[in-house]
Parts: sequence; structure tokens; C-alpha cells
Amino acid sequence: MAYCFSFFFRITMATPNYTAQIILLQQEIDEMKADFSENDNAFFLCSMSLIIFLMQCGFAFLEAGAVRSKNTTNILIKNLLDSCIAIVGYWALGWALAFGDCPNDTIGLFVGYSQFFLANFENYPKFFFQYVFAATSATIVSGAVAERCEFANYITYCSVISTLVYPILTHWGWHPKGWMALGITSGVINTHYDDFAGSGVVHLCGGSISLLAAYMIGARIGRFPEDEDDESDEILGHSVPFAALGGFILMFGFLAFNGGSMADIVKPGEGHIVALAMVNTILSGAFAALTYLIAHYLYHGKWTLLLTINACLAGMVASCAGCNKMEPWACIWVGVGAGLIYLTLSRSMIKWRIDDPLDAFAVHAGGGFWGLTSVAIIGHDGVVYAIGNTIGGATNGGDQIAQAFAQLGWQWVCALAIVTWSFLWMWPIFGLLKKIGKLRVSEEVEINGLDIYKHGESAYPLHAYGHGWHDFESAPSSKENHSKHLPVGRKNRIMSVHPEMSLEQLASVYDRSGSVGESDQPKRLFQNQMERRKSRMLEANNSFSNMYLDDNEVPERKNTNPKTVSLQVPTTIVEAPEEETLTTEQQESNWT
Repeated sequence: MAYCFSFFFRITMATPNYTAQIILLQQEIDEMKADFSENDNAFFLCSMSLIIFLMQCGFAFLEAGAVRSKNTTNILIKNLLDSCIAIVGYWALGWALAFGDCPNDTIGLFVGYSQFFLANFENYPKFFFQYVFAATSATIVSGAVAERCEFANYITYCSVISTLVYPILTHWGWHPKGWMALGITSGVINTHYDDFAGSGVVHLCGGSISLLAAYMIGARIGRFPEDEDDESDEILGHSVPFAALGGFILMFGFLAFNGGSMADIVKPGEGHIVALAMVNTILSGAFAALTYLIAHYLYHGKWTLLLTINACLAGMVASCAGCNKMEPWACIWVGVGAGLIYLTLSRSMIKWRIDDPLDAFAVHAGGGFWGLTSVAIIGHDGVVYAIGNTIGGATNGGDQIAQAFAQLGWQWVCALAIVTWSFLWMWPIFGLLKKIGKLRVSEEVEINGLDIYKHGESAYPLHAYGHGWHDFESAPSSKENHSKHLPVGRKNRIMSVHPEMSLEQLASVYDRSGSVGESDQPKRLFQNQMERRKSRMLEANNSFSNMYLDDNEVPERKNTNPKTVSLQVPTTIVEAPEEETLTTEQQESNWT
């Protein structure tokens, strides 16, 4: 009996507890699913953030192509510093003001006040995603003040926007306790701030500040005539390919800008919403671009490229608010409206004599406001659907219409709050900078360009161009020893810049440099812009060859060293015949 009991006890103890193992296995599976979900969402946010960060490159190319070559380095370093200044400011204060915890519900309606310097914080994917949005909002303004903005002004407004202005706006609209996000609840009315990807808090904010900045800094020299009745002179950018490339990069970035605002990707249906947002984004941009292109052709008879790019961007900006909750057919409404608003505001800026080189106000403020309006009209719970349901016989049709119009009104209230908040911060800052002389560069610096004076770096250094054989040197045959044809002291320096020449003289040489072969026209060096401009006007009339300085106008040149010739004044260069072999003394004689 004892033996049987012992055997039964051993069998019982050896039998595994399948119930406990199943429970433990289920717990492990749940942990793995949670871990995979967290990692997938983090990877999704980081991937979208990297593409949005690439939009900084798009802004850089677009703005560089839209300005004159003498200001290219200046606009590029501003786009570089946008990213650097924004990350420091958003790390130190911006995140805390935007999404920090708010134990006090009253204060929490307006601002967050925890997690400064990311203390006790671990959600880095969300921080990085919000940072690239902050950098985008600050970048918008640089296009409106291009070619005349003082560097101290730029650093100031970029720091304030990315650290204070934009973060507090995002707290109002995107934090669950923000006053715009909470909205108004009364009876059947329940409003909230509806802005999926930042038509308001990002683009309307940046566009509004762009208007204020362009107005306070004033127009570029020569942009508008003294007589208001005269037609405005357009100041053209130096590179259409650069601007077009920047536009394409921004279009690509907007797909992630809107699609990535979903923030999650693992829950059922979220991938569908991301794809819908991307489709609506590109459709809205396309309708805006086509609308503007046709309107411009009907008015001017030309198929414009640069302005069509801007119109496309305005359509994408307008899609940000409701790209996740409108059907693709609604993009016709969003895109066409954005294109027409961009057209109206762009022309209005010229009429108001406010110089906005990149149309930042028309693109971002116009598109942003239209986006906030459109989502309340054409979204799934908007005015159009409410009216349609009422016509279709819905029992609560009246309540739906009331809710839809209340939501539309709340969107406008929020838009007004965004513009007002932006102005209240930036108006005194720009005013102070203007008073101390740090708002705008001097007239001399603006005329000659910011690149050399402010940065000491030319975007297109003259010594990097040309064929290597200067206009005042005859090109030896490739079969001969080149060095024996060069004057004393010039050996091994065929490709170098001549230090005894002034920048203006060197520019005039390369300005007309062609192939190595002989030219039918004599070469001319100019000392000032007036001479060059006069020469070009005569060239247009095929009379350049008849334009020379009188002999008595040419000051006598002194040659103190027979081995070194100093070119200090304009001169007509006589090039040696191709077959003739010249001695060193003869070549030096030709130079003079």
C-alpha cells in the first residue's frame, strides 16, 4: 500500500502544470507584442522624421535658387543654423512648454512646465518628430527677409520661434489639456481644434511672422519704384534648377510631414490612414498647381515654373489639417482653393508693396488658413456632410449642421489666436532690433551682397571658373613647352589667380571668358558697374566693338618692375597671332 502511494505521488509530481505554463507563455507573448509595437512605432516616427528633416535641404535649395548669387552663402547658412538653433532651443525649453506634464489644470490650459532639458524623459521618437516640426516653422520666415536681413536678427527670431512661440502654440492645439484642443462643449455642440499635421500651428504661425517681418524690414533696394504708379521691377533669382530641386524635395517631404503625423502604425487601420493622408497631400498639391498654372497662362500667356511650384506647396500646406479625414475627391476643393488664395495673396503683397522674395506669406499663411477652414467644411463631419445628411432625411440633421458650423467658427477662432500670438511675440522683438540697427543690413552691404561681407565666402568664387588661359595671355600650342611662353615669375601658375588684379577686373575677365581660341572682339577690363552695364547695352545693339574709352580718359600706368605688370585700369588687350612665337618681353609688352 505504501509502495502504491509513493508511486502515485511521484507520477503526480512529475506531471507538468500546463495551465501555469500557458499563462506564462501568454504573458511572454503579450510582452513581445508590446515590445514589437513600441519599436515599430518608434521606427515609423524616426523614419518619417528623417524625411521631414530633409525638407531643410528643400528649403535651402528653394531659397538659394530664388535669391541672387551674391547672397547664396548667406541664405544657406541660415538654413543650416535653423536646424542647429531649433534643436538646442527645443531641447532646453520647447518640449517642456509644448508637451510637459501640467499638474495644475488652469496653467495647463496655456503652457506645460515640466521635463525641461528632457529631464525624466524617455520618449525620444516623439521628441525628434516634434523637433523637426519646430525647425520647419522657424525656417519659413527666412525666405520672407532674404537678401537684406541682419544676421543678429535671424538668430534672434529663429531662437524665439523654435523655443517659445511655436511650442506654446502646439500646447494649445495638440496637448490634451490645451485650451484650443479642449474647445467648447455646450448641449449638442462639442468643438475642438482640428489640425492633423499643422496647417495652423506650423504654417499659419510661420506665414504670419513672415508677413510681419517682411513689412517691418522693408523691401529690397530696387524692388519697388519710387513712383507708385509705375510697375514693380521683379528681382530674379540666380538659379531656376536650384529652386525647382528644392520644390521637389519639399513635395517629397510633405508626404512624410502629413503621413507621419499619424504617430502610430501598428494598430489596425492606421496604415490605411497614413496612406490616405499621403494620397490627399499629393492630390491637393496637384490641383493647386494646375489651378495656378492655368490662371497664370490665361493672364500672362506664359507657363510659369517657379510660381507653379509655390502653388503646389500651398496646396500641400492646406491639406495638412484634414488629410486624414477627407475623401480624395475633396482634394479638388482644397487644392483649387489653395491655388486661388495663393494667387490672390501673392499679388496683394505686390500691391501693398511688401517684398516677400519666396512668397512665404502667400504659401504658408494662405495655405494654412485655408486648410483650417477646409477641414471644417469638407471633412467627414464638416458642413458639407451635415447638410447632405439633413437633405437625406437624418433625424438629427439640425444638430449636425449646428455642430458643423460651430466647429468652423472654432477653427477661425483658433486661427485668429495663432496669428495674434505670433504678432504679439515678434512685433516688439522686430521693433527693438530695428531701433538698435540690427534688423537690416546697410545699403552698401545689400547692394554688394551679403556673402563676402558677412561670411567671407562666395558661393561661386571667381577663381574656380574659367578655362585657365586668361584673356591677356596667348594660349600656347599643346605640343609646345608652355612654360617658355610665360613671363618671368609666371611659370607653373597658368591656372592661378593673378593677385595684382582687382576683384572687379577679374570679374570682367571671367564674365567674358570663352574658349581658349582666339576671339574676334578685343577684351576689355571694367573698373566699375557703370562701365560694364553700358558695355552690355551696346552689345545688345551689336555695337560693342565701337565702344572704347578715349585716350585722354585712360590714366597713365606705371610699370616699376619690368617682370611684374600691374593692371589697374581698363585696357584693350591685343592677343598674339596663333602662329607667332613671342618672346617673354613681347608678351609683357602685350599685357600693357
